[in-house]
Amino acid sequence: MGKAFAMGVALNIAFVAAEAAAGLWSGSLALLADAGHNLSDVLALILAWGASVLARRAPAGRRTYGLRKGTILASLANAVLLLLAVGAIASESIRRLAEPSPVHTTLVIWTAGLGVVINTATALLFLRGSHGDLNVRGAFLHMAADAGVSLAVVVGAGVMALTGGLLWLDPILSLVIVAVIVLGTLGLLRDSFDLAMDAAPREVDVAKVRDWIAGLPGVTGVHDLHIWAMSTTETALTVHVVRPDNTDGDAFLHQACEGLAERFNIGHATVQVETRAEHHCKLAPAEVV
Repeated sequence: MGKAFAMGVALNIAFVAAEAAAGLWSGSLALLADAGHNLSDVLALILAWGASVLARRAPAGRRTYGLRKGTILASLANAVLLLLAVGAIASESIRRLAEPSPVHTTLVIWTAGLGVVINTATALLFLRGSHGDLNVRGAFLHMAADAGVSLAVVVGAGVMALTGGLLWLDPILSLVIVAVIVLGTLGLLRDSFDLAMDAAPREVDVAKVRDWIAGLPGVTGVHDLHIWAMSTTETALTVHVVRPDNTDGDAFLHQACEGLAERFNIGHATVQVETRAEHHCKLAPAEVV
Protein backbone atom coordinates (compact mmCIF):
# COMPACT_ATOMS: atom_id res chain seq x y z
CA MET A 1 0.00 0.00 0.00
CA GLY A 2 2.95 2.35 0.56
CA LYS A 3 3.62 2.65 -3.17
CA ALA A 4 -0.08 3.28 -3.85
CA PHE A 5 -0.16 6.11 -1.29
CA ALA A 6 3.03 7.66 -2.71
CA MET A 7 1.70 7.60 -6.28
CA GLY A 8 -1.70 8.91 -5.18
CA VAL A 9 -0.20 11.83 -3.27
CA ALA A 10 2.18 12.79 -6.10
CA LEU A 11 -0.51 12.68 -8.80
CA ASN A 12 -3.02 14.65 -6.78
CA ILE A 13 -0.63 17.38 -5.60
CA ALA A 14 0.24 18.12 -9.23
CA PHE A 15 -3.40 18.10 -10.26
CA VAL A 16 -4.55 20.36 -7.40
CA ALA A 17 -2.07 23.04 -8.49
CA ALA A 18 -3.20 22.82 -12.12
CA GLU A 19 -6.91 22.75 -11.25
CA ALA A 20 -6.73 25.71 -8.88
CA ALA A 21 -4.94 27.77 -11.53
CA ALA A 22 -7.49 26.76 -14.16
CA GLY A 23 -10.37 27.54 -11.80
CA LEU A 24 -9.08 31.06 -11.13
CA TRP A 25 -8.46 31.67 -14.83
CA SER A 26 -11.83 30.34 -15.99
CA GLY A 27 -13.91 31.78 -13.14
CA SER A 28 -15.49 28.39 -12.42
CA LEU A 29 -16.65 27.89 -8.84
CA ALA A 30 -17.22 24.19 -9.49
CA LEU A 31 -13.62 23.82 -10.62
CA LEU A 32 -12.27 25.77 -7.64
CA ALA A 33 -14.50 23.74 -5.33
CA ASP A 34 -13.13 20.56 -6.84
CA ALA A 35 -9.57 21.85 -6.37
CA GLY A 36 -10.26 22.58 -2.69
CA HIS A 37 -11.84 19.18 -2.31
CA ASN A 38 -8.82 17.55 -3.96
CA LEU A 39 -6.48 19.43 -1.64
CA SER A 40 -8.33 18.04 1.38
CA ASP A 41 -7.99 14.59 -0.17
CA VAL A 42 -4.23 15.01 -0.56
CA LEU A 43 -4.05 15.78 3.15
CA ALA A 44 -6.30 12.78 3.82
CA LEU A 45 -4.05 10.51 1.76
CA ILE A 46 -0.99 11.71 3.65
CA LEU A 47 -2.82 11.11 6.92
CA ALA A 48 -3.89 7.60 5.90
CA TRP A 49 -0.40 6.82 4.61
CA GLY A 50 1.19 7.92 7.87
CA ALA A 51 -1.30 5.84 9.86
CA SER A 52 -0.55 2.72 7.81
CA VAL A 53 3.17 3.18 8.48
CA LEU A 54 2.60 3.69 12.21
CA ALA A 55 0.44 0.55 12.34
CA ARG A 56 3.51 -1.52 11.50
CA ARG A 57 5.44 -0.24 14.50
CA ALA A 58 6.16 -2.97 17.02
CA PRO A 59 4.64 -2.73 20.54
CA ALA A 60 6.94 -0.95 22.99
CA GLY A 61 6.77 0.53 26.47
CA ARG A 62 3.27 1.55 27.49
CA ARG A 63 1.95 1.09 23.96
CA THR A 64 1.47 -2.65 24.29
CA TYR A 65 -0.63 -2.78 21.12
CA GLY A 66 1.81 -0.62 19.20
CA LEU A 67 0.25 2.19 17.14
CA ARG A 68 -2.33 0.14 15.25
CA LYS A 69 -5.19 2.31 16.49
CA GLY A 70 -3.74 5.16 14.41
CA THR A 71 -5.40 3.69 11.30
CA ILE A 72 -8.82 4.05 12.94
CA LEU A 73 -8.11 7.61 14.03
CA ALA A 74 -6.92 8.44 10.50
CA SER A 75 -10.11 7.09 8.91
CA LEU A 76 -12.17 9.13 11.40
CA ALA A 77 -10.12 12.26 10.68
CA ASN A 78 -10.52 11.67 6.93
CA ALA A 79 -14.30 11.59 7.24
CA VAL A 80 -14.38 14.77 9.35
CA LEU A 81 -11.95 16.54 7.01
CA LEU A 82 -14.07 15.70 4.00
CA LEU A 83 -17.24 17.01 5.67
CA LEU A 84 -15.48 20.27 6.57
CA ALA A 85 -14.29 20.67 2.99
CA VAL A 86 -17.75 20.20 1.50
CA GLY A 87 -19.17 22.65 4.05
CA ALA A 88 -16.91 25.35 2.65
CA ILE A 89 -17.91 24.43 -0.88
CA ALA A 90 -21.62 24.61 -0.04
CA SER A 91 -21.21 28.04 1.54
CA GLU A 92 -19.47 29.47 -1.51
CA SER A 93 -21.98 27.83 -3.87
CA ILE A 94 -24.90 29.51 -2.12
CA ARG A 95 -23.14 32.87 -2.37
CA ARG A 96 -22.48 32.34 -6.08
CA LEU A 97 -26.14 31.54 -6.71
CA ALA A 98 -26.97 35.12 -5.73
CA GLU A 99 -24.15 36.52 -7.88
CA PRO A 100 -23.64 34.31 -11.00
CA SER A 101 -20.34 34.78 -12.82
CA PRO A 102 -19.26 33.87 -16.38
CA VAL A 103 -17.27 30.66 -16.83
CA HIS A 104 -14.60 29.72 -19.39
CA THR A 105 -16.23 26.40 -20.21
CA THR A 106 -13.58 24.96 -22.58
CA LEU A 107 -10.81 25.26 -20.00
CA VAL A 108 -13.10 23.81 -17.33
CA ILE A 109 -13.98 20.78 -19.47
CA TRP A 110 -10.37 19.92 -20.26
CA THR A 111 -9.15 20.42 -16.69
CA ALA A 112 -12.00 18.49 -15.06
CA GLY A 113 -11.61 15.76 -17.68
CA LEU A 114 -8.01 15.35 -16.62
CA GLY A 115 -9.27 15.13 -13.05
CA VAL A 116 -11.56 12.24 -13.96
CA VAL A 117 -8.58 10.29 -15.33
CA ILE A 118 -6.23 11.04 -12.41
CA ASN A 119 -8.79 10.45 -9.67
CA THR A 120 -10.06 7.22 -11.23
CA ALA A 121 -6.51 5.92 -11.58
CA THR A 122 -5.75 6.82 -7.96
CA ALA A 123 -8.95 5.18 -6.70
CA LEU A 124 -8.07 1.99 -8.54
CA LEU A 125 -4.75 1.88 -6.65
CA PHE A 126 -6.74 1.44 -3.43
CA LEU A 127 -9.59 -0.72 -4.76
CA ARG A 128 -8.19 -4.08 -3.66
CA GLY A 129 -7.38 -2.99 -0.11
CA SER A 130 -10.63 -1.07 0.39
CA HIS A 131 -12.65 -4.20 1.20
CA GLY A 132 -10.71 -5.24 4.29
CA ASP A 133 -9.18 -2.03 5.65
CA LEU A 134 -11.28 0.94 6.76
CA ASN A 135 -8.28 3.25 6.48
CA VAL A 136 -7.69 2.28 2.84
CA ARG A 137 -11.45 2.40 2.27
CA GLY A 138 -11.38 6.03 3.36
CA ALA A 139 -8.66 6.80 0.82
CA PHE A 140 -10.56 4.92 -1.88
CA LEU A 141 -13.81 6.79 -1.16
CA HIS A 142 -12.01 10.14 -1.29
CA MET A 143 -10.57 9.36 -4.71
CA ALA A 144 -13.76 7.79 -6.09
CA ALA A 145 -15.73 10.84 -4.92
CA ASP A 146 -13.21 13.10 -6.62
CA ALA A 147 -13.63 11.23 -9.90
CA GLY A 148 -17.40 11.66 -9.68
CA VAL A 149 -17.04 15.36 -8.83
CA SER A 150 -14.75 15.97 -11.78
CA LEU A 151 -17.12 14.13 -14.13
CA ALA A 152 -20.02 16.25 -12.91
CA VAL A 153 -18.00 19.41 -13.53
CA VAL A 154 -17.30 18.25 -17.10
CA VAL A 155 -21.00 17.63 -17.73
CA GLY A 156 -22.02 20.96 -16.21
CA ALA A 157 -19.49 22.92 -18.23
CA GLY A 158 -20.56 21.08 -21.37
CA VAL A 159 -24.21 22.04 -20.81
CA MET A 160 -23.23 25.68 -20.24
CA ALA A 161 -21.15 25.66 -23.41
CA LEU A 162 -24.01 24.22 -25.48
CA THR A 163 -26.63 26.62 -24.13
CA GLY A 164 -24.40 29.67 -24.03
CA GLY A 165 -25.73 30.60 -20.58
CA LEU A 166 -27.20 28.94 -17.50
CA LEU A 167 -24.55 30.48 -15.25
CA TRP A 168 -26.52 29.31 -12.22
CA LEU A 169 -25.72 25.72 -13.22
CA ASP A 170 -22.14 26.00 -11.91
CA PRO A 171 -23.08 26.67 -8.25
CA ILE A 172 -26.08 24.30 -8.43
CA LEU A 173 -23.74 21.58 -9.65
CA SER A 174 -21.42 22.31 -6.73
CA LEU A 175 -24.30 21.83 -4.27
CA VAL A 176 -25.26 18.52 -5.90
CA ILE A 177 -21.64 17.41 -5.60
CA VAL A 178 -21.69 18.34 -1.91
CA ALA A 179 -24.83 16.27 -1.30
CA VAL A 180 -23.37 13.21 -3.02
CA ILE A 181 -20.10 13.45 -1.08
CA VAL A 182 -21.88 13.88 2.25
CA LEU A 183 -24.04 10.80 1.64
CA GLY A 184 -20.97 8.77 0.74
CA THR A 185 -19.01 9.98 3.76
CA LEU A 186 -21.60 9.34 6.46
CA GLY A 187 -21.02 5.58 6.36
CA LEU A 188 -17.27 6.03 6.74
CA LEU A 189 -17.79 8.47 9.60
CA ARG A 190 -20.18 6.10 11.38
CA ASP A 191 -17.89 3.07 11.03
CA SER A 192 -14.78 5.02 12.03
CA PHE A 193 -16.51 6.48 15.09
CA ASP A 194 -17.77 3.04 16.14
CA LEU A 195 -14.29 1.53 15.92
CA ALA A 196 -12.76 4.49 17.76
CA MET A 197 -15.27 3.79 20.56
CA ASP A 198 -14.22 0.12 20.62
CA ALA A 199 -17.40 -1.22 19.05
CA ALA A 200 -17.18 -4.57 17.31
CA PRO A 201 -16.40 -4.23 13.58
CA ARG A 202 -19.53 -4.15 11.43
CA GLU A 203 -18.71 -7.47 9.75
CA VAL A 204 -18.53 -9.33 13.08
CA ASP A 205 -21.85 -10.64 14.45
CA VAL A 206 -21.34 -10.62 18.22
CA ALA A 207 -24.33 -12.90 18.88
CA LYS A 208 -23.02 -15.51 16.43
CA VAL A 209 -19.58 -15.38 18.02
CA ARG A 210 -21.10 -15.89 21.47
CA ASP A 211 -23.24 -18.82 20.26
CA TRP A 212 -20.26 -20.45 18.54
CA ILE A 213 -18.12 -20.22 21.68
CA ALA A 214 -21.00 -21.56 23.80
CA GLY A 215 -21.20 -24.56 21.47
CA LEU A 216 -17.58 -25.59 21.92
CA PRO A 217 -17.03 -28.98 23.63
CA GLY A 218 -17.45 -28.84 27.41
CA VAL A 219 -18.48 -25.17 27.59
CA THR A 220 -21.44 -24.56 29.92
CA GLY A 221 -21.34 -20.78 30.08
CA VAL A 222 -19.96 -17.66 28.32
CA HIS A 223 -19.58 -14.22 29.86
CA ASP A 224 -17.51 -11.03 29.75
CA LEU A 225 -17.29 -11.20 25.95
CA HIS A 226 -15.63 -8.17 24.34
CA ILE A 227 -14.83 -7.70 20.65
CA TRP A 228 -13.09 -4.61 19.30
CA ALA A 229 -10.83 -3.38 16.53
CA MET A 230 -7.11 -3.12 17.22
CA SER A 231 -6.73 -1.41 13.84
CA THR A 232 -8.76 -1.13 10.64
CA THR A 233 -7.64 -4.66 9.68
CA GLU A 234 -7.20 -6.50 13.00
CA THR A 235 -9.88 -7.63 15.45
CA ALA A 236 -9.36 -8.67 19.06
CA LEU A 237 -11.53 -10.63 21.50
CA THR A 238 -11.52 -11.46 25.20
CA VAL A 239 -13.98 -13.84 26.81
CA HIS A 240 -14.52 -15.94 29.94
CA VAL A 241 -15.87 -19.46 29.42
CA VAL A 242 -17.09 -21.87 32.08
CA ARG A 243 -15.77 -25.38 31.42
CA PRO A 244 -15.95 -27.69 34.44
CA ASP A 245 -14.01 -30.53 32.84
CA ASN A 246 -10.96 -28.76 31.44
CA THR A 247 -8.48 -31.64 31.34
CA ASP A 248 -7.54 -30.83 27.71
CA GLY A 249 -7.08 -27.11 28.39
CA ASP A 250 -4.31 -26.37 25.88
CA ALA A 251 -6.02 -28.26 23.05
CA PHE A 252 -9.30 -26.46 23.81
CA LEU A 253 -7.67 -23.03 23.72
CA HIS A 254 -5.98 -23.86 20.41
CA GLN A 255 -9.30 -25.04 18.95
CA ALA A 256 -11.11 -21.92 20.15
CA CYS A 257 -8.54 -19.45 18.84
CA GLU A 258 -8.14 -21.20 15.49
CA GLY A 259 -11.91 -21.31 15.03
CA LEU A 260 -12.33 -17.62 15.86
CA ALA A 261 -9.66 -16.71 13.32
CA GLU A 262 -11.07 -18.90 10.56
CA ARG A 263 -14.78 -18.27 11.07
CA PHE A 264 -14.86 -14.62 12.19
CA ASN A 265 -11.44 -13.23 11.21
CA ILE A 266 -10.67 -12.53 14.87
CA GLY A 267 -6.91 -13.03 14.97
CA HIS A 268 -6.13 -11.84 18.49
CA ALA A 269 -8.24 -13.87 20.94
CA THR A 270 -7.75 -14.24 24.69
CA VAL A 271 -9.89 -16.94 26.30
CA GLN A 272 -10.05 -17.33 30.08
CA VAL A 273 -11.29 -20.74 31.21
CA GLU A 274 -13.11 -21.08 34.52
CA THR A 275 -14.03 -24.46 35.99
CA ARG A 276 -16.58 -23.18 38.51
CA ALA A 277 -20.05 -21.73 37.89
CA GLU A 278 -20.42 -18.25 36.34
CA HIS A 279 -21.70 -16.58 39.50
CA HIS A 280 -18.26 -17.05 41.10
CA CYS A 281 -16.76 -14.56 38.60
CA LYS A 282 -17.31 -10.90 39.42
CA LEU A 283 -17.36 -10.09 35.69
CA ALA A 284 -20.19 -12.54 34.92
CA PRO A 285 -23.12 -10.06 35.14
CA ALA A 286 -23.96 -8.63 31.70
CA GLU A 287 -23.94 -5.04 32.98
CA VAL A 288 -20.38 -5.33 34.32
CA VAL A 289 -17.52 -4.31 32.04
